[in-house]
Amino acid sequence: MHRELITFEIASQIFALDIMAIREIRAWTPVTPMPRVPHYVAGVVNLRGSVLPVIDLAARLGWAATEATPRHAIIVCQVNGQSQGLIVDSVSDIVALNTEHLQAPPTAGQDEVIPFLEGLVAIDERMVMVLDLHALSTSGEHAFAA
Repeated sequence: MHRELITFEIASQIFALDIMAIREIRAWTPVTPMPRVPHYVAGVVNLRGSVLPVIDLAARLGWAATEATPRHAIIVCQVNGQSQGLIVDSVSDIVALNTEHLQAPPTAGQDEVIPFLEGLVAIDERMVMVLDLHALSTSGEHAFAA
C-alpha cells in the first residue's frame, strides 16, 4: 500500500506526516502566549476566526524550544477532529511511501522522540522519522483542547 507524506525539518532532522492529516501550511505568524499550558504549547493564532493552538514541535519532542523567525512555518493538522498548528523549521517535499518500507522505531535508548514515531523510512539516502499525530496529541498532558 502507498501513502503520501509531507517532509519537514526540525533541528536538522527530517520528519514526515501523513498528508491526509494536513489541512494547510502557513507562513510563520506570531502566536499569542497562553497561561498555564504545557511548555511545548507556543500559544494560539487566529485561523480565519477560529482559535488555533500552536505546538512547538521541537519542544514537544523533548528538544530546545524553537526561536521562531519568519523563516519558520506552521503546519495545520487535523487530529481527533480538532485543528492544531505545528511549528517546524521548514517544509521540504511531498513523497510517496510504500508502507512495506516503514520500519518500527528502535526500542533501545531513552530518546524522548521514540514514543511519537510511527516508524522510520529511508528516503533519498536520508532517514526520515514518520510522526504519529495521535501519539503527539494524546501522550501526557492534553495540550490541544482550545
